[in-house]
Amino acid sequence: MQAAHMNTKKGLLLAALLLVQLTAGCTGVLDSTVNPRAVLTATPMEIQQGEGVTFDARDSDAIEGIITEFQWDFGDGTKTTTIAGFTSHQFLESGQFNVRLTVTNDQGGTDSSSVMVRVNGAPVLNLSIPSDVRSGDIVLLDASETTDPEGGVLDFKWDLDFMSDSDGDGDPRNDIDSTDERVYLPTESSGTILGSLSVDDGQGGIVNQQFSIEVQPRRYKVAWVENTLEWNYDDYLAQGETWSDNMTPGVGARIIAYEALLELDQDILLPPDNFTLSLNVVDDGHRRSAQTSPGNITQNESTKAEINASELNPMGPEGVFDADSEEQLLEGLLNEPGARFGQGEWIWTIYAQNSDPDSILPGQPDPDGGNDWTLTLIITVLTPVLTEVAYD
Repeated sequence: MQAAHMNTKKGLLLAALLLVQLTAGCTGVLDSTVNPRAVLTATPMEIQQGEGVTFDARDSDAIEGIITEFQWDFGDGTKTTTIAGFTSHQFLESGQFNVRLTVTNDQGGTDSSSVMVRVNGAPVLNLSIPSDVRSGDIVLLDASETTDPEGGVLDFKWDLDFMSDSDGDGDPRNDIDSTDERVYLPTESSGTILGSLSVDDGQGGIVNQQFSIEVQPRRYKVAWVENTLEWNYDDYLAQGETWSDNMTPGVGARIIAYEALLELDQDILLPPDNFTLSLNVVDDGHRRSAQTSPGNITQNESTKAEINASELNPMGPEGVFDADSEEQLLEGLLNEPGARFGQGEWIWTIYAQNSDPDSILPGQPDPDGGNDWTLTLIITVLTPVLTEVAYD
């Protein structure tokens, strides 16, 4: 009876141990989680700053069950979760970014995969242009502070004037007028200069910037100074001969008046010689002439001829004027409509038409074959004086 009881007790113990083992085995099966397999591709893997990349994880395998979510870490501080294994992302900063994908299946299993995306940074363009530009200035366009995030060598291409087609291809906005970091641009007239600068890092990173330069005219104060110009001539003319001289007294001035006095040396024998003084201002059709007349012999006055004129042009305007250059303003002042008399060629002529007295006896030498003379010319002009002044 006691032996039977011991056998029964051993059987119960074995059964209990077997139940514990079976229970432990069942618990192990229930806690076993199968992880998925993450597969990630990126297209493209090298881009320019600001561009986007497409990420594809649709080849990932849940192994058992289904994939319930895709967690994306783009490496630039941006994260997102999707239920589809396909997304895209725009990279606004340059650099190398480790993009990491984590997939999760419905059993709670996870797996990760990553790709490296290289983002090339566009050059950081730094263009300096002076704000105060006057006609005739040489403008410094300075892009030497332009940098490349990757430290590469930069290529500069300047089109310095959209109104000029320097390469002759029909498109004035694609010229390459300079490849330097700094450009010196001369100005000739007031107005707006439009152009552009393109900077290339050689890795696909290109940045363009248009520029506009407002060129202002220069400013001058104008005053007029009265001057008298004088010429003196002396010579000898035989009867029938002519003397002539050309001049341009209106260059750089405004003609106001002129006086011309021709005097003959006193003859011992009377009557006095007869000469003619004439003036031809060619461009204006202005012709004047006078014949000599004898002076009072008792007062020792010479034989002379005079011609003169006054108020030939109005007085010059004074004040402050804007112009692209001093030369441009002078040209405008001196060629003002209604004030251009005497700008061209002047021709002075003396003609000795008769020298008296002639010989009384036929065949005898002429006692008065000609005469010495002097000519004095006085021309009154107004000369503009320009003084450049600053803008208020």
